[in-house]
Amino acid sequence: MRFVRPVGESALLLEWTGIPELLASRKARAVAAHLERQPPEGLRDWTLGARSLLVTFDPLATDPSAIARSAAIWENDFAAIPEGRRHDIPVCYGGAAGVDLEELAGQRSISPERFVELHCAVEYQVAFLGFSPGFAYLAGLDDSIAAERLPSPRLHVPRGSVAIGGRYTGIYPDSGPGGWRLIGRTPSALFDFRATVPALLSPGDRVRFHPIPEWQFAALAAPGGSES
Repeated sequence: MRFVRPVGESALLLEWTGIPELLASRKARAVAAHLERQPPEGLRDWTLGARSLLVTFDPLATDPSAIARSAAIWENDFAAIPEGRRHDIPVCYGGAAGVDLEELAGQRSISPERFVELHCAVEYQVAFLGFSPGFAYLAGLDDSIAAERLPSPRLHVPRGSVAIGGRYTGIYPDSGPGGWRLIGRTPSALFDFRATVPALLSPGDRVRFHPIPEWQFAALAAPGGSES
């Protein structure tokens, strides 16, 4: 079910509820694809959420009701959605790179190795970006390894940390505070402000993780490493 509501005078929030999240995400991305191709006069920007799309515009040049009517048509045009890219992300799991892994595995009465197998067994989809530049919320996490966020965020999470927050997994593009549970770390660069497209991951992209040993992480993370 789609809900439309104004957010102030210059924004419109489209929300899809009562349907699977990935379907809601596809509907939001279909509307965004049409806005990209056929931007109405006065359109400023749009922002994808887990099951929503926020559209901002010039209220003196845009008819928000026209956007809402068009969205009702566009939301089912999945063919308009650009095909996402596939990314294989190497991860050094556990130890200093993933300080929460052993605790999370113990809570589920499984070995850390089995936890890693479950985390790597899924092809994830980028649902949306948020929190910080380049931070992708990856949908598709096995319910058995979903984990609540920490009661209080850590003041410092290293760049490239792979983490679980609720039903999502994700990668911290840069060092900073964070409350997700840390299970590993990747040498891959997730955000480069100098690049034409700064963020490595975009909504609709697909991600697979694969484990690497600590020595390989160190080699790839070093200056000149192929993943840094």
